[in-house]
Amino acid sequence: MTQKRTKPGISVTIICLNEEANIRDCLESVRWADEIIVSDSGSTDRTREICAEYGAAVHSDAWLGFGAQKNLCASRARGEWILNIDSDERVTPELREEIAAVINAPGSANGYYIPRRNYFGNRRVRHCGWWPDYNLRLYRAGSGRWLERRVHEAVEVTGAAGRLKGALEHRTYKDVADYLQRMQRYSTLAAEEMREEGRRASISDLLFRPFFTFFKMYVLKLGFLDGALGIMLSWLYASYTLSKYAKLWEMDRGAGKRP
Repeated sequence: MTQKRTKPGISVTIICLNEEANIRDCLESVRWADEIIVSDSGSTDRTREICAEYGAAVHSDAWLGFGAQKNLCASRARGEWILNIDSDERVTPELREEIAAVINAPGSANGYYIPRRNYFGNRRVRHCGWWPDYNLRLYRAGSGRWLERRVHEAVEVTGAAGRLKGALEHRTYKDVADYLQRMQRYSTLAAEEMREEGRRASISDLLFRPFFTFFKMYVLKLGFLDGALGIMLSWLYASYTLSKYAKLWEMDRGAGKRP
């Protein structure tokens, strides 16, 4: 049954799992919203309790995949506008003011791309393709839907989409160990998605794609201006590229299957 929508209300949607270290700051940055809707996929820490403290509507949902989970969360929204954020993101005061202005302005677009200020640990990454890192996160309900991909999910909107200047603050990987741990999951999902699309890994993929990833981030995206951090990030993402194509290579050849 379709929810009755209010105008010009804004609904914030968040999907999460065991995010007690991040969720409070995230919720604090959006407590001005008309409603906050959380889809929790089995947290065993205090994530659900913290969300309840902020008056969020918390739903326990089986994991469906990133895109499908965000669509499920959005289907429960009552506002005319939906703002999707992740648990490690924060809405800056400047972005809040800009959102309030655009959703009340005549002739608003149906969706808006928002830049993200990305941090690795406590250091802001200004290059490597990490800034301005536009993502479409604000969209008119009924005009946008998440692509239900395993990774790199994104919103598609019908009609015009604009860009905002106010930024989301993204407190991404805590350190190298955190990156490597998550890389294992994401590279597997990416390999599975490529296989479903009918793609195969070649020797040239294994040999050249990781180096191109490094070259793109460090040279073309000016990662060298971030100093040692730029070198590190460029090689970490090259490792991710190698990992996903190596896993696709194994899948193509049935490696690791039990007899």
